[in-house]
Amino acid sequence: MASERADTPAQETAQPAPRQPPPEKPAETWRRTLVILSFWLIVLLLGLPIWWKTTSIYRADLPLERMLQWADGKACRPAFPLHISVRADFVADQEAQHLVRLTQHALDDLNDFAGHHLRLKLSPKGDGKNPHPSGQDADSALTVNLTPGDANSARLSQHSTVLDMTYAPNSMPSVNSASSPLATYMANELRSTFSEEQSIISYLLSTSFMSSTARQHGPSQDAAESVKKRTTRSLRYAPTYHLSFSLFTDGATPNTWDIDAAMDKYMKPMLDVLGPIHNFTIDTQVQLYATPGVQSQTLNKEHLASFINAAEWPLSPSIGGAPTVNFIVFVGNQTIASDSARVEKSQSWMIPQWGSVYLLHLPATEQHVSENALMQPLLTFGGHLLTLLGTPQSGSLPLRLSTLARIRTTDLLLRASSSLGSLARLSPSLPSISIPRSVAEGVSSSLLHLEQACANLGGPEGLLHARFAEEEAERAFFEKSMVGQLYFPDEHKIAVYLPLLGPVGVPLVLGLLNEVKNWIKRRKQKAHVAREKKGQ
Repeated sequence: MASERADTPAQETAQPAPRQPPPEKPAETWRRTLVILSFWLIVLLLGLPIWWKTTSIYRADLPLERMLQWADGKACRPAFPLHISVRADFVADQEAQHLVRLTQHALDDLNDFAGHHLRLKLSPKGDGKNPHPSGQDADSALTVNLTPGDANSARLSQHSTVLDMTYAPNSMPSVNSASSPLATYMANELRSTFSEEQSIISYLLSTSFMSSTARQHGPSQDAAESVKKRTTRSLRYAPTYHLSFSLFTDGATPNTWDIDAAMDKYMKPMLDVLGPIHNFTIDTQVQLYATPGVQSQTLNKEHLASFINAAEWPLSPSIGGAPTVNFIVFVGNQTIASDSARVEKSQSWMIPQWGSVYLLHLPATEQHVSENALMQPLLTFGGHLLTLLGTPQSGSLPLRLSTLARIRTTDLLLRASSSLGSLARLSPSLPSISIPRSVAEGVSSSLLHLEQACANLGGPEGLLHARFAEEEAERAFFEKSMVGQLYFPDEHKIAVYLPLLGPVGVPLVLGLLNEVKNWIKRRKQKAHVAREKKGQ
């Protein structure tokens, strides 16, 4: 009995061995491996190429080197060769040619900025069939008419690009002379005529990367400050400006005005002259019971900035993308505090980069603003418009407008080159943004027009090509598809792909790892069995 009781615990402690699953057949193992490999082949050979093709970023090839050359001033050295015609009908040909040579030498000695140089040429003598009755040469920036007189004098015509110059008796240099007071006088007058243009162009180039020479021989500090003030006051260049003429009154009268007739008489002639440089659209409006922002009857200088009540005055916004220039005629009882000698000239003030305001005084019972009453306001607006457009202050109107064309050409050339340089530096630094084909086409067109503008800086074609170059460069730089991707960081891509790749990728990776482990285990078992057989 004791032995039976002793054997019982041993029998109770013995546990049956767990049943192992039947060994996996080689065909089933191979089938599972093929399934896993098929999934991975589909992912690698089909899924990844489709994903790469559908999500790849198209980047058109850009001529980065050429773009940087333009931005750094290595592709073009801006030079304005201005041709000056000298008409000397009362001087012998040899003496006139010698005078032109001496004057050219004097000009070269005075000029310290090679980017802006005057080139004299002797015009053929008149034969009575001159198509230009005023004596001006259509192909020249300025025509000098030399006529005999009592003394050396010069007078610039106010209606054409002609400099009428008289010379004293016996002042004409002989053919063998090495110098001439008359040549020196002519050189000083010509240099004085174009000094403002030279200062402006020199300033524009010195503040950019286009010309190291201009930076070395830039304008003086006083001239630079004056040009900077003029540049700050003027509007940014645009091919089209919208002119808005408004009549504001502080009561119910006057309520009508002859603006159409006054515009045709006093403004349209000047706008027609500006046509080759800018286009203009015009609208007008009348606003009654307009309350100014300053109620004081006597306006001091500090009151002028807050006189316009922008919150209540319906001023026209930009139309069609063109900048708006506002011209306001205010009929009220305000006056500008000034010296008695300047009361006539103190009825208006110009607001930089915005427009102009004119205070018009009329009888309280006046119901209508006549054409004559609008003459002085519109003439004042015309002068302010020229200033807002960046027109030089000195010289006749035709000469100032031709100078304005060359200044605008320089400005557009620099802006287009700067935009191309910015795009060339932006493209490699942001490899994740796309570069559409339209950007490459715009850059190519801009470079082509830049080359044409650089070759024709002194003529009207230069402005046309510079305008196209600047438009294409700006359009390429501000491409919508590129700008939108600047605000799509890589963290957003992770947030998009992780929810998709996580559930799909984890089973594939774990299945592959398990299959590799099983394969290694099978290899070890086979190797162990082979060693045991070899030991027997």
